[in-house]
Amino acid sequence: MAHLLVIESWVGSMSRLLPRALGEGGHRFTFLTRDLHHYLRSAPAGGPHPLLAAENVLTADTNDPDALLPYAERMHAVLGFDGVLSSCDYYLPTVARVARRLGLPGPAPEAVTAACRKDLTRRALAGAGVPGPAYALCTDRAQAVAAARAIGFPLVVKPVDLCAGMLVRAVGDERELAAALQALEEFPVNARGQRRASVVLLEELLTGPEVSVETVSAGGTAHVVGITDKSVGGAPAFVETGHMFPAVLDPAEAASAAGTAVAALAALGLDQVVAHTEIKLTPAGPRVVEVNPRPAGNRITELVRRVTGVDLAAAAVDVALGRRPDLAVHATGVASAAIAFLVPDGEETGPLAGFDGETAVRRDPAVVELALAEPGREVRPATSNNEYLGHVMTADTVGAGARRAAEQLLGGLAPRFEAAEAAAGGIGGSGTTPAAGPAAGAPERAAAVPA
Repeated sequence: MAHLLVIESWVGSMSRLLPRALGEGGHRFTFLTRDLHHYLRSAPAGGPHPLLAAENVLTADTNDPDALLPYAERMHAVLGFDGVLSSCDYYLPTVARVARRLGLPGPAPEAVTAACRKDLTRRALAGAGVPGPAYALCTDRAQAVAAARAIGFPLVVKPVDLCAGMLVRAVGDERELAAALQALEEFPVNARGQRRASVVLLEELLTGPEVSVETVSAGGTAHVVGITDKSVGGAPAFVETGHMFPAVLDPAEAASAAGTAVAALAALGLDQVVAHTEIKLTPAGPRVVEVNPRPAGNRITELVRRVTGVDLAAAAVDVALGRRPDLAVHATGVASAAIAFLVPDGEETGPLAGFDGETAVRRDPAVVELALAEPGREVRPATSNNEYLGHVMTADTVGAGARRAAEQLLGGLAPRFEAAEAAAGGIGGSGTTPAAGPAAGAPERAAAVPA
């Protein structure tokens, strides 16, 4: 039984998956955070709070590595850690630095930093000849305008250090470019209180289906667990609207996508890490969108587990301990698993009252997981992956029908709003909105769902 130091985490599903993996592996963990209330006020619905499983909860400034490293060293001397990990992108470089300082297993901090910073990723991949979009790094508006003219519209504007698609926008002209740059300037600090880099990434707008390659690297070898299908909507934003595992690809296309992801890991120098690499399958071949040095979010890990029996959260624990995970595929009786997200469509906003169709969807035997936002939630147009109102997960025991089933079930759900119900005298069902679909773009606001 090992003792792991967990430094911060996501508030979403990984906040449960990681403690579950630790418990099922027979391990103990100590949780370290700068703000315990961040987790208490955003506790996942249903069941006990996952932090109740922690043996210790420590508080230190996780945003100040110079103070955190000696603090972690002192705690290690008292408590004795065997590994360090996190599921939160904003703290992955810090975790790697702590592991190195304590002499524990882990990826190279330089490699993790390069993967977590999209500008450094682009430079490393370009230097290694790994295919990606044409791009430019810009530090001011004049430079961005000149770079946009060189790349050509339409193009993509990206912050180099945010997650969940926040403030990533497609722009079609200089006016839209200026608006996207202004939105970035108005968001100088991320959800964890860290000051953002001022550099902006402009990229060629890639066309074609998008997939993600799920890998586990240990001992210098990258193992491809599988490839996940991805659907994206919400233009001009990029909101993930659903996933299916495994992706339906011909063998040559799958091999090319997997090979590109493995090449990207090698270019960054990533090892001892579970990674989620997003790939665009363009007419000219696979192009890397980004490399995430942690297990996939948005419940993709659960899709993978249902189909293959491979637990990527448990694999992340193993590699943090310097162990080789068991990645053998086991028969699960599931041929495909899919998730479809309920995305606000922008037609109506305000406090949520509930959902029409919920009872029927819950009773449908195809549903393996249904999660819906609680009444009272403030609904706004979706501009990133932070504004979901819920999801439906399905599994197909025969073939690749899970996505179709998930999307059909999602179409049976329609959010109701308090204002509409009040106007109708509180009669449920009046004031419903159409089933959620791709979200209309809207300016990003700082009050996103806590990361």
